[in-house]
Amino acid sequence: MNRLWKMLVLIVILVLSDQLTKGVIQSSFSLGESIPIIDGFFNFTYVRNPGAAFGFLADAEDYIRRPLFLFLPVVACFWLTWLIWSVRKTNMLLCLAFSLILSGAIGNLIDRFTLDYVVDFLDFYYGRSHFPAFNIADSAISVGGFLIFLDFIFELRKKRQELRLKKLEELNKGN
Repeated sequence: MNRLWKMLVLIVILVLSDQLTKGVIQSSFSLGESIPIIDGFFNFTYVRNPGAAFGFLADAEDYIRRPLFLFLPVVACFWLTWLIWSVRKTNMLLCLAFSLILSGAIGNLIDRFTLDYVVDFLDFYYGRSHFPAFNIADSAISVGGFLIFLDFIFELRKKRQELRLKKLEELNKGN
């Protein structure tokens, strides 16, 4: 199975997992209901997020929020698809990163188009300090972003190594 098909399978599995878990939360929990999974650290909590990450712009007017959270992510999905296609043969790490981000974007877009908000339920906390609730789609986006950062670091190291080798070759030619 070539890389592109593997990424497609990954995207489908992540989108289905995201939607399935959100569906279970919506059908099993009341809004705001919380069930401890790891006491003092992690709950399943049904939250509706009309904003972006961490509730950013959740209180914005609909004429701002709707186009921003519907139109731009659709454009981003097409761009990510093009990026996956572009790097599919040359960079496995970036191909995986873009696929993760695309799967997360699709999962959250499904919510936005069907519900006008995103269902979040993974609630990590310590004492009274809570990390904003998130979902599988958000996790895929975050991991994809981290992989892009890793790729950047690897590319920097590679370029530094190439520069060192080039300087060493120049020194050897001079002797």
